[in-house]
Order: sequence, then structure tokens, then C-alpha cells
Amino acid sequence: MAAGVWRGGGSRLRLLSSLMKPGIPVPWAQLAAAFSTSVSSGKVAVNGVHLHYQRTGEGEHPVLLLPGMLGSGETDFGPQLKSLSKKLFTVVAWDPRGYGHSRPPDRDFPVDFYERDAKDAVDLMKALNFKKVSLLGWSGGGLTALIAAAKYPAHISKMVIWGAIAYITDEDQRIYEGIRDVSKWSEKARKPLEALYGYDYFAKTCAKWVDGMQQFKHLDGNICRHLLPQVQCPTLIVHGEKDPLVPRFHADFLHKHVRGSQEQANHRQGLELTVVRLDVHRRALPWQVASDARRETQPAFTFCK
Repeated sequence: MAAGVWRGGGSRLRLLSSLMKPGIPVPWAQLAAAFSTSVSSGKVAVNGVHLHYQRTGEGEHPVLLLPGMLGSGETDFGPQLKSLSKKLFTVVAWDPRGYGHSRPPDRDFPVDFYERDAKDAVDLMKALNFKKVSLLGWSGGGLTALIAAAKYPAHISKMVIWGAIAYITDEDQRIYEGIRDVSKWSEKARKPLEALYGYDYFAKTCAKWVDGMQQFKHLDGNICRHLLPQVQCPTLIVHGEKDPLVPRFHADFLHKHVRGSQEQANHRQGLELTVVRLDVHRRALPWQVASDARRETQPAFTFCK
């Protein structure tokens, strides 16, 4: 299976060999897609704010990358922007309002902030002229992806989520209080966000996020639990068994309540390759996933048709 990860590299070598052989035509679009590594960026006015995004690839399958709490495209999805097939996919990584370069405004956390993010994400892709997209969401981005898939099913093709939840428990609240003080974070986790935001905004926004999550306890812990039965798209749920922030029962709950979903748990520390087949329009499409069990290292995903 591992050889499948490098399928794109083999295609590039074959194209390069073709260039060296007289009489073998190579379509320019195919060549450009195979070799392109450029990532463009821009801002689009969406729902009263200017949302920042990064974009790469020229494939027919658009994919939106959704970052976690305090995250952005550049901090959370560098490997995916670099490594996802430019030929098969058009990859967009966005910064939700108040995160990354989608500032101003400063980030706030009303009780519907995840639903607001879901609408922003879908409307951003519409503004970029994508009618239907697949979603890769981690942590809060996974929660946003679930809501988007449930509320806007006509716009979502497939979905992969990891580190996502649909509700909070007393255990989750204790975990969140433990990360409120960013000065206690590991340097590896803290430094990229300090560089992006400056310490004051980073620390203030993290504390506001913890408070924002605590407000769901007044709703019986519910964030999007009621929406899970409405998810229609093929869904892969990935969980790292050594994840210190998201207990395993959250992934199990999502798998139970998202109809037809697949669940993959990674038991080892380090990279593991998994091939999962999801039945889409009566044909099986393999999604190859290399996921890291450690929370501090983002999973790297490679899709193949």
C-alpha cells in the first residue's frame, strides 16, 4: 500500500521521460499540473468580512482544508498544500474569520460561532466558483465540516475529519481549562501561533475560545449533535489513540451517528497508511490517509481516484 502515496511522483517521472523521447506528445496542461508547486493566496468578501485563503492545484476535484482552534492554512496545512495531487485536486486552505490573515475582525465566540464558520466556509467556496467541494477538517475545523455537510449537503461531496467532536463533557471542559494558559504550551505548539498573532492576541484569543466552549454546557453540552443524522456525504473519521485533547469516545459517537461513515483509529506513534473505500454514486473511490497519532503533528492526507 505504501507505494500508493508516491503515485504522483511516478507520474512526474514518466512525464519527464516522455519529454526526452522524440515523437511522444505531452499535453501542456498535464505537464503543468504534474509539476506545479505554486500556492497563491487572496482575500474574498464573504458575509461582511474579508476571508483569506490559499489555493493550489488545477484538478477537477476541489478540496477545502479547515484548520483547528487558532489555526490557519499556513500553520495547519503546509504538508497538504504541498503534497496533495495538483493534477487531481484544486486545494483551498482558508483562515476562518478572526484567525490567521482573516483579520480584522478579532475572533469572537458567540454561541453559534461554529455554524457561522460553516456558512462562511461554504460561501467562500461559492465565491471562488466551486459548486461542490470535499472537506478536510481537523479539530474545530472538523466540527465546522460536520455542520457544513449537515446544513449544506448540496455543496459537499465527501469529508474527512479528525480530532472532531459534536458535544462537550465535563472531561472536555477540564481538558480545555488545562490549555487556557498558553505560556504552559509546548514550545513546538506555541511558537508558530506566536509568530502569526503576537503573544497578546494569541493568549487572549485562546482564553476566549475556552470560554466559548464552556458556554455549550448550558445547552446540555450540545454543539452539533442534533445535526449528525443530516450528514449525507461519505465520511471518514480519523482518531489518534494518543490524542491528549480529544478522548476516543468522541470519534466513536460520530461514527455511530453519521450514517455510513468509516472510522480509522491510529494506535501507533508515527505515520500509518490506511486505504478506505467509500461508495460514491455506486463506485468505490479509495481515499488514502497517512495520519499521525501525535496531536502536535498534523495528519497528512493524500487522496487518489
